[in-house]
Amino acid sequence: MKKLLSVLLAAIMMVSLLAVPALAEDQVLTVVTWDATTTPYLTAQKEAFEASHPGVKIEYIDVASQDYGIKATTMLEGKDKSDVYMIKEIDDLIKWQAQGFTAPLADYIAADNYDLSGFVGTEVNYAVDGVQYAIPFRSDFWVLFYNKDLFDAAGVEYPTNDMTWDQYAELAKKLTNKENNIYGTHYHTWLSAVANWAVCDGVNTLADKEYSDLLYFYKLYQDLEDSGACMSYADVKAAGLHYSAAFANGNVAMLPMGYWYVSTLIGYNKDGTCNFNWGITAVPHADGVKAGSSFGNLTGAMINTNSEQKDLAWEYISWLGGAEGAKATASVGARPAWVSEDVAGAMASVEGFPTDEGSKEALIPSFVAMEWPVAEKVADIKTIVNEEHTMIMAREITPEEGIEEMNERVAELFE
Repeated sequence: MKKLLSVLLAAIMMVSLLAVPALAEDQVLTVVTWDATTTPYLTAQKEAFEASHPGVKIEYIDVASQDYGIKATTMLEGKDKSDVYMIKEIDDLIKWQAQGFTAPLADYIAADNYDLSGFVGTEVNYAVDGVQYAIPFRSDFWVLFYNKDLFDAAGVEYPTNDMTWDQYAELAKKLTNKENNIYGTHYHTWLSAVANWAVCDGVNTLADKEYSDLLYFYKLYQDLEDSGACMSYADVKAAGLHYSAAFANGNVAMLPMGYWYVSTLIGYNKDGTCNFNWGITAVPHADGVKAGSSFGNLTGAMINTNSEQKDLAWEYISWLGGAEGAKATASVGARPAWVSEDVAGAMASVEGFPTDEGSKEALIPSFVAMEWPVAEKVADIKTIVNEEHTMIMAREITPEEGIEEMNERVAELFE
């Protein structure tokens, strides 16, 4: 009897063990990116996605930043099955789409009724022939930084989020105090800091073969330089002065610059590199261009056509670019592509961000154009435009002469 009971108990235990389901393994989504271990927003995105999607783990495949486009292309050509590829340069996406490496997203967008409005038009830069092939998740557009202490000392009201370039120039001259070595504004040497503003209308681009729209901005700059409202190009070049140090010195009232400089200034205030109060506004706008318009660059994510988890990959990139992913990106001070009051609130809550409402409002652009579009022979066009830009800035030629050279030399590329 005892032997029979032992056999029965053993059988019952075996049945009960078989009845307990094995613990399911997490689904692993592989994401090809760069600088995975040193980029705070990647850590924040991974933690937030995994927390909101139990049973899914993100695994980053880290590729060196300086070689990302080349190495990622090699991986794709080798039939790599990683699920998602992050996009560093828009040119890469266009190339990968032409080679059949990136999955079209139209069906997913339609099935989910996915809202693209929060991208304020930037998403179209990831479309080919009207078909979306990637979702943007970062957009470092340009804003206007200003030194509140200098404005307060001069008794001048702060710049606003609806200010024309003419008003900006008047303000720069008003804030200039040559006796105290105070400059009303500062221009870095890049084309983007001086004349790129022409693309903020959403019509002109730097690859459209006609550059007369840049003339106003070159003449505005030279007028400010001549009046002493900004350091001369020659002096900035001779001193090797970086824009970050120029503004941090505390004697520059305004600085047009990319949003990425926010985290630098927050760090400067913490470590004592600078000790003044600052804020941001939308960049000034030309007459007839909507206030809050700017330009910048994108970072996005696409689904690999060789992925065996495309539905999950869509779940990830749609979350990453949307409102919830944007909050994760913003939580560490990075600028998401998605624009909303909630995202602006998350960005403004970062320790060290200015507390005034105007700075928070500047986080909600009305439109963001691309600094350089994807276009035929764009690399050659960049070389020509930047060469002429350098000569204009050095006053080796007039703005009119430089623009005429841009027009003629770019036209020759297509003859």
